[in-house]
Amino acid sequence: MLPELIHTHHNRYLEDIPFWLELAAQTGDPVLELGCGTGRVLLPLVQAGYHAIGLDHNLSMLKFLNARIVPQMQPAPGLIASDMSGFNLAAHFPLVILPCNTFSTLGEDHRRACLDCIRRHLRSGGIFAVSVPNPQLLMQSPARSAAEFEDEFIHPQTGNPVQVNSSWRRTKRTFIVTWIYDHLLPDGTVERLTVETAHQMTPADTYLEDIRSAGLIVTEVYGDFDRSGYTADSHHLIILATG
Repeated sequence: MLPELIHTHHNRYLEDIPFWLELAAQTGDPVLELGCGTGRVLLPLVQAGYHAIGLDHNLSMLKFLNARIVPQMQPAPGLIASDMSGFNLAAHFPLVILPCNTFSTLGEDHRRACLDCIRRHLRSGGIFAVSVPNPQLLMQSPARSAAEFEDEFIHPQTGNPVQVNSSWRRTKRTFIVTWIYDHLLPDGTVERLTVETAHQMTPADTYLEDIRSAGLIVTEVYGDFDRSGYTADSHHLIILATG
């Protein structure tokens, strides 16, 4: 049930898709996406005609994604079950992307190991692009929020409504987002699923330092997917670097 709910919920947010497509048009393929999940970004790349490889450690997410790949999708995407902090592929890529705020969920050691893997798999002159929540904005947020209604959608399998409420709490080192999915059944009962994601509140300068320490050259820092400049009030921190 979880992959279906995650995909249906987050697939409604598509503001970043043109950004990743523009990068693919700039570099050419193949494109390696780390943390591809249910394919929110990967499948639009494939549908645009790019050869894309998706890597994720979550087998249930990959199984859901694989079921959504149809023969008409050419070239067919490749799916790899592996940890993004320790993968070893017999290929180099002109573009490696890490979207969907996944990078900020990694601890320090895993983050640096991931960057080492990226450097080894990036072609000379290739681009690495990553997006995370703006850490300055997270640090300035209240210590916690009340649960708020966020969205409602139809469950893709049952046809019943699903209501989504979200909240967050901030500790000294992490910003933890909680989503509550309430599947409203016809008999009046509710099937509830709770999902938590913990983002490390790593300062922007630390991200940049880690990327440079891995042997990559930072070329651009944006605050949004329209390529506007990064500020303390930006919703995102988006970094582009070359090998």
